[in-house]
Amino acid sequence: MVCISESNTHIIACATVAEELIHLGIPKNQITELEFGLHNLPQKLRTTLQAKIDKVNGVENILLGYGLCSNSVIGLSSKTCRLVIPKVDDCISLFLGSNEERLQRLFKDPGTFYLTKGWIKAGKEELTILEERYGGKKAIEIRNMMFKNYTHVTLINTGNYKMDEYRALAGQEAESAELKFREVPGSNRLIKKMINGEWDSEFMVAEPGEEIFFQTY
Repeated sequence: MVCISESNTHIIACATVAEELIHLGIPKNQITELEFGLHNLPQKLRTTLQAKIDKVNGVENILLGYGLCSNSVIGLSSKTCRLVIPKVDDCISLFLGSNEERLQRLFKDPGTFYLTKGWIKAGKEELTILEERYGGKKAIEIRNMMFKNYTHVTLINTGNYKMDEYRALAGQEAESAELKFREVPGSNRLIKKMINGEWDSEFMVAEPGEEIFFQTY
């Protein structure tokens, strides 16, 4: 276990993970928060992550609140800091607590589209932009296209927030796309391990000058 503190560790995370980190007591000034929409642009996400990493100085560790995310983290490195990232495919696995939990659910319900509180908030913003550009009816049609080939909308509830509003919105998404809706418990287990310095085989640790490689996953 590594002892981490505000003075020796900085965190770079997407908005949804940053929200969980703040709830767990991490000061906002210890987190560089990146916009959720970068997930849809893997190359831009990688470039942005590297730029943010390069700006961090004066600490020993940089924790990355991301998963593999379409290989966006592959090749990232820091000349002066240790990089630490959970060995998960994406944020769905991170919020479910492990890749194993994600795979079990994938085999059981392969046609599942997952949502969290943060993803629903980001989705509302995207829908507003679409409505301004195309009008309400067309915006909903475009929005529903992302649910094509899915059978369920599943809300991941990490238990950290009042979920009534987001549960209702997730249910509306499912109804609009003519999909079944369910809610499952999430987990902050990996996030807690990351911020507590418990970097075992579930984490990739790249020492200064080393790159994150695919095979480390």
